[in-house]
Amino acid sequence: MTSLSKLLPEKDKVSQILLLTFFAGLFFNLLSISLAQIFYGLSFCLWLWLLRRRQRRFEVPSFFWPLTLYALLSFLASLLSVNPAISLRDSRELLIYFLIPISFAVFQSPQSADLVHYPLLISGAINLGYSLIIYFGGWQQGPRLKGFMGHYMTEAGLLMLFIIIGVAQTLFGQGKKRFLWAGLAAGSFFLLLLTLTRNAWLGLGVACVLLIGLWRPAALILVPFLFAAVFWLSPFPVKQRVLNTLNLYSPSNRERIEYLRAGLRIIGDFPLHGCGPDTVELVFQNPKYGLSAEAKLNVHLHNNLLQIAAERGLPSLIVWLIFMVWSFWGLIQKWPGKPAGALPWIAAAAAAVLALFTAGLFEYNFGDSEVVMFYLVLVTLPFAPAWAKKKETA
Repeated sequence: MTSLSKLLPEKDKVSQILLLTFFAGLFFNLLSISLAQIFYGLSFCLWLWLLRRRQRRFEVPSFFWPLTLYALLSFLASLLSVNPAISLRDSRELLIYFLIPISFAVFQSPQSADLVHYPLLISGAINLGYSLIIYFGGWQQGPRLKGFMGHYMTEAGLLMLFIIIGVAQTLFGQGKKRFLWAGLAAGSFFLLLLTLTRNAWLGLGVACVLLIGLWRPAALILVPFLFAAVFWLSPFPVKQRVLNTLNLYSPSNRERIEYLRAGLRIIGDFPLHGCGPDTVELVFQNPKYGLSAEAKLNVHLHNNLLQIAAERGLPSLIVWLIFMVWSFWGLIQKWPGKPAGALPWIAAAAAAVLALFTAGLFEYNFGDSEVVMFYLVLVTLPFAPAWAKKKETA
């Protein structure tokens, strides 16, 4: 413990343990939701202790406040839900949003910001090795890769964000770590293809356009050829999924049209506070919403905008959109200043906002705890105090 303490930037023991538990949570974010939540929970308790001892201040980026209002409106929607017991139980996930001030408390020094690479790189490498062994060893259940996650959609959402970090570090990073990021991003991209998850492919595509535009605007002319090459070199199931996107009569596309119609009808019935978090699947069983028997088997509406408005009301949707725009605009404003070392994280966070929103037009990814935890840490990191201190010492 003594030798480990020498590697940590914090002087007092509680701050050191906070750093370790937070990085453990970040490490397990790609590997185990249960362990990630345990370590993030420990970080929450240590953060409260430091606040009480006045060793940390309550600091957050400005986009935290619309997200807080979204949480309050969500809690109100739970109280007015068609099934308050289910909705209030689901509201426990709102505690995830405390990862924003906890991230601020963790990333206080330039050294802490530098250390964040290691839990991400190691967990990404473990996920890559495990997924390849399981998939090609014949132990994968079903045709779509799940990795350590229980569902391929969750795996795809996490891989999308991880690849965005890797591309940003490759284009804007410095030192030998950028080559590690490049290799893991390439390997993880192959895994993402194996998930056969189109919404994540689309989100990543939009993110890469932004990253390339920030890196070399003239290089954007090569983007169509890059996408064409990826399509040409992809396995047949991937090509089939891409081409199937244009087929309105495919089961998945037909069901999404059903969800759009049903979602709009639910919003019309519950415009202000929604039917309640996690109750949409109960409500759309009603024949009046016109879903087929197959569509009723799902648990959500496959769209962030529809799902949030249907289960939490239109005011919640408006506030959520403000949160997304606010965070993206804040990141873009940081770009001209280019704080020392923060450039890859600013680029990655801005691209992640676009990716999550774009992918969320075809999947309810803001309801996926693993994805949201990873996303909140990523978009908060560029605003942390560490970069200002790094600029002062540069």
